[in-house]
Amino acid sequence: LNDLPAFHNAVVTIGSFDGVHSGHQKILEKVNHLARNTGGESVVITFHPHPRQIVYPKDQSLKLLTTIDEKIQLFERFGVDNVVVVPFTIEFSQQTADEYIEKFLAGKFHPKFIVIGYDHRFGLNRVGDINYLKWYGTREGYQVAEIPKQEIDDIAVSSTKIRQALEAGKMDVAAKWLNHYFTLSGNVVPGRQLGNRLGYPTANLEIANKHKLIPPDGIYAVFVHHKGQRYRGMLYIGNRPSVEPTGRRSIEVNIFDFDKSIYGDKLKVELVAHLRNDATFDSLDELMVQLGRDREASLPLLEAVEEKLIKEEESRNFPSVAIVILNYNTRDLLATYLPRVLSTDYPRFEVIVADNGSHDGTVKMLMERFPEVRVIRFEQNYGFAGGYNHALQQIDAELYVLLNSDVQVTPGWLKPLVRQLEKDDAIAAVQPKIKDFHERSKFEYAGGAGGFIDYLGYPFCRGRIFSTTEKDQGQYDTAMEVFWATGAALVIRSSLFHQVGGFDPDHFAHLEEIDLCWRLKRAGYRIMAVPSSTVYHIGGGTLQYQSPYKTYLNFRNSMYTLFKNEPTGKLLWLIPVRFLLDWLAGVLFIFQGKFRHLVAILKAHWSFYGAIGPLRRKRREYTDLISRISISPEPNLQGVYPRSIVWQYFFWNRKHYKNLG
Repeated sequence: LNDLPAFHNAVVTIGSFDGVHSGHQKILEKVNHLARNTGGESVVITFHPHPRQIVYPKDQSLKLLTTIDEKIQLFERFGVDNVVVVPFTIEFSQQTADEYIEKFLAGKFHPKFIVIGYDHRFGLNRVGDINYLKWYGTREGYQVAEIPKQEIDDIAVSSTKIRQALEAGKMDVAAKWLNHYFTLSGNVVPGRQLGNRLGYPTANLEIANKHKLIPPDGIYAVFVHHKGQRYRGMLYIGNRPSVEPTGRRSIEVNIFDFDKSIYGDKLKVELVAHLRNDATFDSLDELMVQLGRDREASLPLLEAVEEKLIKEEESRNFPSVAIVILNYNTRDLLATYLPRVLSTDYPRFEVIVADNGSHDGTVKMLMERFPEVRVIRFEQNYGFAGGYNHALQQIDAELYVLLNSDVQVTPGWLKPLVRQLEKDDAIAAVQPKIKDFHERSKFEYAGGAGGFIDYLGYPFCRGRIFSTTEKDQGQYDTAMEVFWATGAALVIRSSLFHQVGGFDPDHFAHLEEIDLCWRLKRAGYRIMAVPSSTVYHIGGGTLQYQSPYKTYLNFRNSMYTLFKNEPTGKLLWLIPVRFLLDWLAGVLFIFQGKFRHLVAILKAHWSFYGAIGPLRRKRREYTDLISRISISPEPNLQGVYPRSIVWQYFFWNRKHYKNLG
């Protein structure tokens, strides 16, 4: 422990993790997710020997699913950055709770986060608990991320089910709960060469750890790993009643199409399927015939698994994607458009619906009709910005797709967006072409073919300026760097979303994607529109475009966004100018008879001026976050229109993007 390296922003979890099964993997995902989002390292602390072997040395009932070497390999497989194996001793177990935190956790690892279960106990006589760990966090500078009770209970249930399945020889059931195949590892030791005489040479496996769980006697279809290569084979566990009935249990593996001498080498054997129980044969000839049948029975099983493994390996070449749909009382829209989302042509994606406290039966409908969709439930409506922030904290993927519930995707929509992101690490986010669901030849209001902003802070799109939407005649079919991407169908790198602060929840809804993209542009990143991908947007699924409340949010959030992102010198003249222009917009609403919209604009400015104090603090916080991830000394201003879009539209009657001067 004295030779540990200095960990950077360590996200730590602690436990035995016997089996590193599917329940444990959820914790590892959470740890890796936190580490990526904070620019830190994931650290798993585990113990060897198992604490029960030291605390209760006379208890011989312990049966381990994994040896320490097998655990380390699985931690690596599931993306953990660092594994620290702590020698568990009587002295270690007798630390006080204070010593455990001060000298061990904080002193050795300096964690930023500790991810731990609600029932974690530590220190002499197990007096320390999660509340004590949290209390110490304020002093030592770490935060505690608590694993909910249900997840901890699920881990206990999973471990029990795995052991029951293994003891019954149900390797497929065990593999389902483990999310990997059960493994036996050991060194090859000399045998009596009887397998050679039978035509099925075997490697005798010596399992060093006496506490390792051994499945029932019988024949198993297996994969054998030797020096980085995988081979097919069949494994025998038993006392060889037909050959040498000594009563001694033997573990032997016949590796197909393999003729190397491997005495003393280490093998890892993955048990895929139980073929049959051990049996006694009257002659060696009968045994040889049965071994031939066993081989023939194992081959199609192993071939099918290999095909699956190859597909899984190929899919790992694609970044993982979480398609996240934020919902508030849009049950019917989800029922209509989810099937197309679920049929997306992409090898590594998950669909999640984050429900913002709906009361229209959405969750019940999803559970009944779309059980494959993960549902995250909130008890209240956090709005677009807060809802996504809360949801994405719980989702681990390399890329997030934020998709409105009223968006109809088209075949092949996702791959072009991912390919664009893969071209350049400096691309932070992309959007598809957004077309109108009802007038399918036209661009849709919320995004068009990519978002821009003028030097006064008014947003517009290729294909849509103010209320004018163009027909899509292929005029904007080239991929192009823009200033902002629409929140109706936004694909963004998950790490950057979190590192730049996510959406500003004060926005509640509207323009939060522009604020987010602006911060990314200030850090030097690029935002792209990719018209080779097309989706159709109904629009106004949650809040109608002509709603006075939407007017209020748009004008207020526009001022919020400017104040947080524009240079101080520019704000001194920009805020008065914007007040004047927004007042003129209010006058226009009066001529249109929309008096409530004028009131909405006045309320928006009143809200903005009252929030300047908090906005100044948030401006400093975001500037600090931007400096940490910046890839350029200067902000990326590509997509800023250097003139007034108001002047171009209303005075020069230039209502199409291609006609802008």
